[in-house]
Amino acid sequence: MLNGFRTTMEKPSSLVDFVYRPIEVLSDTLERKLGLASVVIISLSAMLGSGFFVLPALVMLDMGGGTVPLAGIWLAYLLAAIAILPAAVSKGELSTAMPSSGGSYVYIERTFGPFVGTVAGLGLWGASMLKSAFALIGFKAYLWVLEELLNITINIEIAALILLAMIVGINILGISRIKKVQTPIMLVLILFMFFLSGWAMLTMELDWGRAFGTEAFGGSWDEVWKDVAHSTAFVFVAYAGVTKIAAVGGEIKNPSRNIPYGILLSLLISCILYVFITIVMVAAVSPEEYMMDGHAREDPIYVFAYAVGGYTVGVISAVFAVTVVTAMALAGIMATSRFPFAMARDNLLPEPLENVHPKYQTPHLAIIGTGIAMALSITLLPVHDIAKLASGFKIMIFIVINCSVIVLRRASPAHSWYQPEWKSPLYPFIQLFGIISGIFLLYVMGIMAVIGGLACCVLGIVTYYSYGKSRAHPMLTPWRTVRTEFTNASKAEREKRWLVFHTMAGWANPQHLTEGEFAHAMGIIAPQFSRFHIRNLFHEIDANGDGVIDVDEFLLGIDEALTEAE
Repeated sequence: MLNGFRTTMEKPSSLVDFVYRPIEVLSDTLERKLGLASVVIISLSAMLGSGFFVLPALVMLDMGGGTVPLAGIWLAYLLAAIAILPAAVSKGELSTAMPSSGGSYVYIERTFGPFVGTVAGLGLWGASMLKSAFALIGFKAYLWVLEELLNITINIEIAALILLAMIVGINILGISRIKKVQTPIMLVLILFMFFLSGWAMLTMELDWGRAFGTEAFGGSWDEVWKDVAHSTAFVFVAYAGVTKIAAVGGEIKNPSRNIPYGILLSLLISCILYVFITIVMVAAVSPEEYMMDGHAREDPIYVFAYAVGGYTVGVISAVFAVTVVTAMALAGIMATSRFPFAMARDNLLPEPLENVHPKYQTPHLAIIGTGIAMALSITLLPVHDIAKLASGFKIMIFIVINCSVIVLRRASPAHSWYQPEWKSPLYPFIQLFGIISGIFLLYVMGIMAVIGGLACCVLGIVTYYSYGKSRAHPMLTPWRTVRTEFTNASKAEREKRWLVFHTMAGWANPQHLTEGEFAHAMGIIAPQFSRFHIRNLFHEIDANGDGVIDVDEFLLGIDEALTEAE
């Protein structure tokens, strides 16, 4: 089999058309400061803002087909949590194998390669940036309360830009500052919402039939399932932030435990909060009171708080709304800035974006660039409409994340770098459920969601072909391995050999294999061989007896011998 060895180090393009890159090696330039509690707090702060303070009344009207508000919105919140669970579980597994800043971009780029990674990374950056910009201007629905209280007029855009400048500064100062700001805000918010709901249950006559009766959903089940499904897709964005913490995976302590459990715990907490509080909201206050002139009010928590405790409690809720939405934008910029940081690390964006501040250990240029883009969006773009379109891309990303787990599990015998310390339960059924439910949500959302997703893709395609393609190395991705298994079995075996033997080569000299490294590789490639035969084979190849063999020379010899045999 080994006759006809070449001594040259060239790799004939007909045999090997990729440059080996150890894709398991991820730079770890950021300081790990976040524990489990911080992971949960940041995830919750990325979700609870618009999910509580803006969406409920909009969902009531959406469930009623845009004509009459319905009270069964708790079901949409519950189903949306179930729909996003597979992506949360999949991200939990992926994060323990790749605990690096960049989150979904890193997982997709390592699985499918630089082209898909560029599309995903820039699309995620654009979608998350617009969501954060929307959060900053979304507090305008509650500013009228503060304007009336203080007897002043507030310019929404100027207020949003001032808040943005403050948020960018806090992000540059570091994760620990963000944690100190968000932790008390989230704890007080949760306590306030539970207190408000408990007060309503003790002092008001609640109509539970409004939430659970047939009329809560508009009629018989066979007639309303489409409206419930559409509202579920509408509410989906309220949970999209649950996996955002993975974007700062390089800054989390003990990531193999804290990321997956933090994601799942924050999803559970947010689901309980959303379902319980929306039930009390509609039981205490008729859905019609959340409307104004036939339109859904964008300050539903003020309506609820005013009904429970009067004007003073309503003002307190408005202050909370402004504070929490600002905290949501704070978490949004933190996660969003890590996408260009990770892409620059992979040579898909300019190198300066990878720079880390020498004192604060944060990607300050990526943060500033994201802040500038948000400022331009707030000033020049209809952020409210574009942010809705970007939701379609987020659902597409969740579909791809579930696909990534399936591809990586299938390719893991060859790509031995994929060794998650926490694995998804019910694999692959939970991933298949996530893929199918994601496609269904896109269908329910309609053509505008698809157009929004495709628009995000265009940004990545243009960037890859104008900048990244000339700098990215062709690499043997898990997706290529799985695809080739079905299309060209002999090529798949050849590429598997190159990948496995290079993976096993020592870091001290990555071009050489010791006997132990050779035996480990052969155990994957040809497990039927005994240790005795592998040892004899190694010494047969090691003609000069120096205890190592040249990886490329050995592999080229095998390729040439097999080519001649064919």
